[in-house]
Amino acid sequence: MLKNHFKIAWRNLLKNKGYSLINIGGLAIGMAVALLIGLWIEDELTYNDYFKHKDQIAQIYQNQTWNGNVGTGPALPRPLEKALRNQYADNFTHIVMSSWEDTQYLEYKDTKIQRDGNFMQAGAPEMLDLQILQGEKNGINDPNSIMLGESTAKALFGDEDPIGKIVDFNSAYPVTVTAVYADIPFNNSFNSMQFLASWEKYVSERQWVQNAENSWGNNSFQVFVQLADNLTMEQVTTKIIDIKKEANEDTREFNPELFLHPMKNWYLYGNFEDGKAAGGRITYVRMFGIIGIIVLLLACINFMNLSTARSEKRAKEVGIRKSIGSQRGQLISQFLGESFLITLFAFVMAIGLVFISLDGFNELARKEVAFPWNNPIFWVVSALFILFTTLLSGSYPALYLSSFKPVEVLKGTFVSRKKGVGPRQILVVIQFTASVAFIIGTLIVLQQINHTKNRPVGYEREGLIQIPAFSSDFYGKQDLLREEFKKTGAVLEVATSSAPTTSIWSNRSGFTWDGKPQDLQEDVAWTEVSVEYAQTLNLNVIEGRDFSREFASDSTAILINKTAVKHMGLTNPVGTIIREEDPDPEDPDPTILKIIGVVDDVIAQSPYEPVKQGWYVFNTDPYYSYLNLRLNPEKSATENLAAIERVFLEHFPDLPFNYQFVDEQYARKFRAEERVASLAGIFTALAIFISCLGLLGLASFVAEQRTKEIGVRKVLGASILNVWNMLSKDFVRLVIISCLIAVPIAYFLMSRWLQDYTYRIDISIWTFLMAGLGALAITLLTVSFQAIKAARTNPVKSLRTE
Repeated sequence: MLKNHFKIAWRNLLKNKGYSLINIGGLAIGMAVALLIGLWIEDELTYNDYFKHKDQIAQIYQNQTWNGNVGTGPALPRPLEKALRNQYADNFTHIVMSSWEDTQYLEYKDTKIQRDGNFMQAGAPEMLDLQILQGEKNGINDPNSIMLGESTAKALFGDEDPIGKIVDFNSAYPVTVTAVYADIPFNNSFNSMQFLASWEKYVSERQWVQNAENSWGNNSFQVFVQLADNLTMEQVTTKIIDIKKEANEDTREFNPELFLHPMKNWYLYGNFEDGKAAGGRITYVRMFGIIGIIVLLLACINFMNLSTARSEKRAKEVGIRKSIGSQRGQLISQFLGESFLITLFAFVMAIGLVFISLDGFNELARKEVAFPWNNPIFWVVSALFILFTTLLSGSYPALYLSSFKPVEVLKGTFVSRKKGVGPRQILVVIQFTASVAFIIGTLIVLQQINHTKNRPVGYEREGLIQIPAFSSDFYGKQDLLREEFKKTGAVLEVATSSAPTTSIWSNRSGFTWDGKPQDLQEDVAWTEVSVEYAQTLNLNVIEGRDFSREFASDSTAILINKTAVKHMGLTNPVGTIIREEDPDPEDPDPTILKIIGVVDDVIAQSPYEPVKQGWYVFNTDPYYSYLNLRLNPEKSATENLAAIERVFLEHFPDLPFNYQFVDEQYARKFRAEERVASLAGIFTALAIFISCLGLLGLASFVAEQRTKEIGVRKVLGASILNVWNMLSKDFVRLVIISCLIAVPIAYFLMSRWLQDYTYRIDISIWTFLMAGLGALAITLLTVSFQAIKAARTNPVKSLRTE
């Protein structure tokens, strides 16, 4: 019996090749989308699975209250480590202090490379369970040691054995390679950690880190921990929550509260609001999961519509089978068998589509997803997926077709339209409701991105580059480099800064000034810059003046932005004297600053958030992090960069020449949203395409049912336009109903999505009108094909049997 069912199903597929191709193709596209999204979700949900102790590892975060607002972050003071070891050591297997991941220069013989990495305490390799390929796992016990990632070791040493080799680190001191570990896979935290160096060396080489040993107010470090067995994150959080308040009275005004943020939540639950977890990338996981289900559902609806649209052609077959003794269950199993065969073919085609598109999908989604050919779990899930899709797509056609009464069918009194059109119309409404909602959502995401991209950034991004200056070779050479770069004619101006243009690396408080608002807890973005910083970035000085080499007093001067003026409660900011509120008694030179000018707000953090109050402080130290260069616009970028590189290598022959275009760095801030918009746009287009196939199926059904009516109308003088109007108006009505349903749903969902952005658009009625008109246009184009085809049919053919 089973063999017979498949034989009939196969013959039906071959007999109706066009129908079969549309049915299988539409279902294959829906299944391919579901598979791609499934692989993407699996990659997201398994983030950090590489780390053996994932469930026990956490990063310590703290909540602090500033002017009634609770901020959350992982930046912590150095004394916390000692307090944890002295008071709570039994709660942890490892306590690891860490720097922030940073870029450093590594040199061996004639090979010079730049790599990102961390300085961490000796327990880090064991805590992270790094896979050691050569050397020892305790490879950073010695302060003068370094552990390298596999690709970094290959880049430095080629085929040489790296263990025991001496590497020049940042042109500052030599370190010995003690271990090589396997590169951490892409979908994991620390995946860009290409070297691991000693925390003790980090401390000994940096005076400011040494000075922070007992400073509870200097939140400049990270702390990672691994819990002891049989303890939960909540239990340990309860114990350590008030460490900072109890250890240092000065911090109590900010109500600091510590808590453990588990590694398993770092990636998917990384957002916090008012001190509480507020989601993160899990939002995208849920969103794309819903999209995958909806697109698959649309494809299954197509199958139903295309199957039942041909119901009259199968009616006599059903009637004959029932008349010779076939039970309804047997007919249902036969039609489900046909559905299974179509689904199986569609799945094979979907696998091919996924395989072909996977590289492009990875590039678009910034993933390294591989097809799990050798994973038995995938094939088990695939079998269940095929079964689920078979039942979802084939259940309604099987139940509907098997319900035909043989007497009505064989006597010629059966009219399928009375029983079938209503459900099919409902399915088309569901399809286009989803499609219109997708269109609206995609349009709003694109509008939000463009709205933020067009936001004034406060400086001129184009023609501005920055060169990392992390090596000690740069220190004290800023004036010489400025002169040399400008001599080439490739550079108009040069300035140094303690942070990149597109980031804030330091926040400070503890200052007072005349007129300071009562109870204000100042929190300012602190950037140390050289004299020509505003000129290099083309900052707009809206009040007062810029730094000048002609004023020796500018060594204690600062520029502030407009937001800082408001934050500080200043009416006439220029000339205001700012002092440290509680200077260190041992410091012979407490900080005293004078505001000399006000500049426009500069977007240095998220472009979706308000600009933070910023201070640009005159840098009196020989140390800096970046050289900022304004390129000559009258020359090509290639020519300018070649001239800059010649000067750079003349002064730093042992360092690789690396630079960053600031406009490219700024553009990276939009990439997450742009990836979402691109993926949503593609899925929307596929959803519309699948929905159009559904419309084509229903239009085919209607034309089939009204063939004789169309023939009579044409004989009586109806034009092609009259017939087109007759067949199209019902579909237009369905799409209008879909729009009326989709608009409030899309408005509700997208309004909630926009709430995550402080700087956001107002949803315009034009968005909904564009989506609705677009859906109507697509509908008319799709239906018109079948309507015109029916209208052009010779009425003699349709009336020949009368």
